[in-house]
Amino acid sequence: MINVLVADDELPAVEELAFLLGRDDRIGTIHRASSGAEALRALEAEDVDAVFLDIHMPALSGLDIARVIARSSRPPAVVFVTADEECALEAFELAAVDYLLKPVRAERLARSIGRISELLKDGAPRPEMITVDLGGTTKMIRREDVTYVQAQGDYARLHTADASYLIRVPLADLEQQWAEAGFIRIHRSYLIALDHVSHMKLAAARPSVTVTGAELPISRRHLPSVREKLEATRIRPQA
Repeated sequence: MINVLVADDELPAVEELAFLLGRDDRIGTIHRASSGAEALRALEAEDVDAVFLDIHMPALSGLDIARVIARSSRPPAVVFVTADEECALEAFELAAVDYLLKPVRAERLARSIGRISELLKDGAPRPEMITVDLGGTTKMIRREDVTYVQAQGDYARLHTADASYLIRVPLADLEQQWAEAGFIRIHRSYLIALDHVSHMKLAAARPSVTVTGAELPISRRHLPSVREKLEATRIRPQA
């Protein structure tokens, strides 16, 4: 069970988030704090695995609390909960596990709890974060959420289940940098994440692989290595 602390200077926000957390079977004890100082006292007194922090609190902000947490010998996982997207970059520089925007949706919160659960496993690494630009706003996304990458000249478009993001990195560079993370080249224009593959089709005319609903072509040049790697992951090819 995951013991959590919810900190927000608005009591209704504390209670609403505590209610949503309490509906998840993975959550144990839920502690509450209505100020930064109260949150720090709770962290000293209680055994907390994860902290859900509002960023904009008077005196001690959520970012201030996260900096204190980062110096502890056994820091809990930190999730920021806020209506403000502007602090996302600084939040992830403080090794935040997640960044939830208000109003918090139950399904989005469940994903956050899942990430915390994975991090609490022995030896679990922190997720690799990628800085992207979305409409002039800097945002951080997890590499593990990228399902496939599409080449666009000197740029690459990262596709996730919810959106796509353009970054100024050539596909060839990502192929080398992300190989150990389970990404493989299937075509001059595509790099895919093995974990997100549902099946592949080896038809003579148009071999392809399906990644989260998108059917992507496999080039003849890459077909042998793609077949070998996908079969090693027990993805059964279709004739």
